Amino acid sequence: MIRAGKLDRQITIELEAETVAASGAVSKTWAPVATVRAELVQRSAAEYLAGFGEAQSGSAVFRIRYLAGITTADHVTCDGVTYDIDEVAELGRKRGLELRCSEVA
Repeated sequence: MIRAGKLDRQITIELEAETVAASGAVSKTWAPVATVRAELVQRSAAEYLAGFGEAQSGSAVFRIRYLAGITTADHVTCDGVTYDIDEVAELGRKRGLELRCSEVA
């Protein structure tokens, strides 16, 4: 069970949407699906060597109340940082979701 007092963050879940202009050009944008309260369970930053030097990769785990339709194709934005959803795990029987995310480079 998710306790309301622990949901101390506000996150926005975004879905990639394609729009077609009159000229036929396709553009992809991120459209907000839902803004929900969340618990930040874990946040970590790992430094590793990338192709041209050091880079930093951040990850976070959020817990939210159950919301149908969340997939790994979606994004999460929290405190101005955008994350890709790597894994969606159901908590209990539709009581909540645990979103394992990695920071968008």
